Amino acid sequence: MPTLLRAARAAYGSAIREALAEVGFDDLPRNGPYVIGAIARTGAPLSQVIKELGVSKQAAGQLVDTLVVRGYLARSVDSEDRRRLTVALTERGHAAAAVSRAAIDHVDAELAREITPDYIAHTRATLAAIANVGRARE
Repeated sequence: MPTLLRAARAAYGSAIREALAEVGFDDLPRNGPYVIGAIARTGAPLSQVIKELGVSKQAAGQLVDTLVVRGYLARSVDSEDRRRLTVALTERGHAAAAVSRAAIDHVDAELAREITPDYIAHTRATLAAIANVGRARE
């Protein structure tokens, strides 16, 4: 199962990286597409997105710094708590998220040509259960 999960992740990852590179977003760091996509898709706070990545605070800080410097994220002072900083996608960040989403949709469409919607639904349910098992262990 772990080998299959790794290969499946690689299929999405390479499709996303290739699509981003084709339109000039080849400067995203390794976990950059995940962070940008998660913020765009769910609006989740950066702290939650970083926690899901499972990286150290130092690595997370470097990643955010890089995304800000490269124009994908903008930092601002939280209007409710001036001690906190918030991040938001810039126009470039939104564009990169849209390219990533299109790449994911393309892989999903290829998958739909290979197996039935019922199998896809079962796979999603299985993956969600695996993720829940992992979260329960944390």
